[in-house]
Amino acid sequence: MSQSAETKLETSKQALEDGFYWTFQEEPHRSRRKAIIKAHPEVTKLCGPEPLTKYVVGGVVLLQFTLAYLLRNENFLSWKLWLCAYFIGATCCHNVFLAIHEMSHNLAFKKKIHNQLFAIFANLPIGIPYSAGFGPYHLLHHKYLGDNDYDTDLPTKLEAIVLSNVAGKAFFATFQILFYALRPMFVMTMPFTNIHHINIVVQAVADYFLVTYAGWRPLQYLLLSGFLAGSWHPIAGHFIAEHYVMDTPQQPIPKHKATPFEADDTSLPETYSYYGPLNIFVYNAGYHNEHHDFPYIPWTRLPELNRIAKEFYDPLPSHTSWFKVLFDFVLDSNVTLWNRVKRHKEEIDADDYENPS
Repeated sequence: MSQSAETKLETSKQALEDGFYWTFQEEPHRSRRKAIIKAHPEVTKLCGPEPLTKYVVGGVVLLQFTLAYLLRNENFLSWKLWLCAYFIGATCCHNVFLAIHEMSHNLAFKKKIHNQLFAIFANLPIGIPYSAGFGPYHLLHHKYLGDNDYDTDLPTKLEAIVLSNVAGKAFFATFQILFYALRPMFVMTMPFTNIHHINIVVQAVADYFLVTYAGWRPLQYLLLSGFLAGSWHPIAGHFIAEHYVMDTPQQPIPKHKATPFEADDTSLPETYSYYGPLNIFVYNAGYHNEHHDFPYIPWTRLPELNRIAKEFYDPLPSHTSWFKVLFDFVLDSNVTLWNRVKRHKEEIDADDYENPS
């Protein structure tokens, strides 16, 4: 038996063990990236850092700390505190979450170290050090999209078994920020670096001075904002919207949903974009197919990529509302935590992830 046949047989056996969508085809962004560059070579000129990012981040960080200070006398149960935390604070948190995401791709400054250090600054209003840990895991998500071992954006089998019912999905949607923050550490251990230490020390010092000079309530506001950002917030649907298969597969799927599908049999969408107004708050994170196709194009130029390569993006399925995605995820019995596409490393050409410019 050939190595390829053995690999497919192994994948088939594994597919029958769980309900994820296992595929033999390469991840779609690699092939589409090559096709787009061939048809529109000028898109490579869109790559490179965006200087505007640091000014936006600076303003959002200042706004969030100003609000935290102004709300320093509000009780935790105060309606004013919760409204500000939900509508303004959580939106600010999403903004810095996605700013850190931009900097994980070195899209704010030319040098990697400058992006890492500024990401630590962007991390300050979150209250908990996370920027240094996010970067390495996120790059693996891009490099090994759908890989069972390296893509920590994928729910674990235990999560899918326990939470694939209405109550479980509601719990997941409510606490999804905790799942995305904690899952990577349980799935795969990454080495601790000096950047991690700097991130922890800088955040601890900032929290210490905030509590010392303004009391505990401002820090309480920052943490509440972060929690609400990753819960039932209009923008929070992007966590689920980006990669969960929300469409009915083009071929019949067994009840357990386990099927190793071939490229010529079906083409389940693995990534969904969103082109609505909420993109203005989160560095065009909704242009997610575009981002995965060209991870080195910054947020300000993703709409231009879409315009240039319109014939590639118009046919792809997309969402019209991130908030609606949250409700569809919880209430639609056909959508569960099993609705993710998985593949083995043998089907991934990670070397092609390099900056095409």
